[in-house]
Amino acid sequence: MTKTVFSLALLSLLLLSGPAVADVCSIDDVPAATLLLPYFEVDLNHPWGVNTLFSVNNASAAPVVAHVVLWTDLSIATIDFDLYLTGYDVQSVNLRDLFDGVAPQTAPDDAISNRGFFSLPHAVPASCVGNLPIGDVPAPLVLLMEQAHTGVAVESFGGLCAGVSYDDGIARGYVTVDVVQECSTDFQNTPGYFSGTAGYDNVLWGDYFYVDEANDFAQGETLVHVEADRAAFTAGDYTFYGRYVSWDASDAREPLPSIFATRYLDGGLFTGGTDLICWRDSKADPGPFTCGTIPAPFPLAQNQVVIFDEEENPELVPESRFSPGVPQEDVLICPWEAQRTEVGGPALPVSPSFGWLYLNLNTSTGSVQDPYAQAWVTTVVDAVGRFSVGFDAIQLNDLCTPTDVRLEE
Repeated sequence: MTKTVFSLALLSLLLLSGPAVADVCSIDDVPAATLLLPYFEVDLNHPWGVNTLFSVNNASAAPVVAHVVLWTDLSIATIDFDLYLTGYDVQSVNLRDLFDGVAPQTAPDDAISNRGFFSLPHAVPASCVGNLPIGDVPAPLVLLMEQAHTGVAVESFGGLCAGVSYDDGIARGYVTVDVVQECSTDFQNTPGYFSGTAGYDNVLWGDYFYVDEANDFAQGETLVHVEADRAAFTAGDYTFYGRYVSWDASDAREPLPSIFATRYLDGGLFTGGTDLICWRDSKADPGPFTCGTIPAPFPLAQNQVVIFDEEENPELVPESRFSPGVPQEDVLICPWEAQRTEVGGPALPVSPSFGWLYLNLNTSTGSVQDPYAQAWVTTVVDAVGRFSVGFDAIQLNDLCTPTDVRLEE
């Protein structure tokens, strides 16, 4: 009797409370309409090498469909698939499994996606009938992913390339997850995606992990939660998917910031130093390109990077040696759409072993939104073979009210 009363009371609380709500344009960990995994790595040559896992969670009692898209580090979409989530459901995605052709299997069927006590009855759009579960990834798409995400010639793209080549067998890129109203094989740049396929309910949340068993390394963080609000944006506003809708704001998703502050450590216990995980908006929709070249507007520059030691002494990253000068052209700390950058490495040289970074990642690319450029930065600090910590950088602006502050000497 007591257990039954408690369960009913808890169910009432869950159904009445609904997902948490936060202010649009303040990027925080609340249920959202879009999730961003800002960067992933999968070592395709070594099964115990680096891998990336993430989860997609449903914050509501009602079932939802989530649309997952993989993008290369130069923002070219490769594959997409749908996840059916029952109320309060969670689905983990192991990217190594995906590159091996094994995709998550979900469907409005208790034998596949169990409906728990607090979940509302199964409901599925007509477009999903017969299309869920999705089955394994076809072999030609597995090959496409392997080639596109390692930066080599892609057979199905006519021998063109889709990503940066590091020649190390590691697949790189980023992932977006949208709540949707129907099942589809559309990407965000498909005409009509935001007038029919995409949803606008802020019900998704999630996290991700980098795991490197061979080197005893693991680090995790929440996914970037991008809220939607159809009343908050009008044509011409900077929105998260703005480049795919000609900046008409029909995606209705808040933009990410462009200026950040974050700590770095390189010494003491942290023998592995510090890496920055960067995602950046190129504001372009590039297609496959001739291998050995890089499509415009890459590589991406930045407005300003300032290194502070622990006594507040600033150090500027070297500026361009040419005239007229392009701000900090010589050192491009995050030149691609998604990457890992070593603090103290060639892309970001620093003198002090400990301090913090001022990162103004605004840049001009020829877009109507110049010079603003949304981005995301996460910091990973590592003690090799012992432990690691990770945290998101501090946001110093938002692009709902764009600012481009350059520190003056």
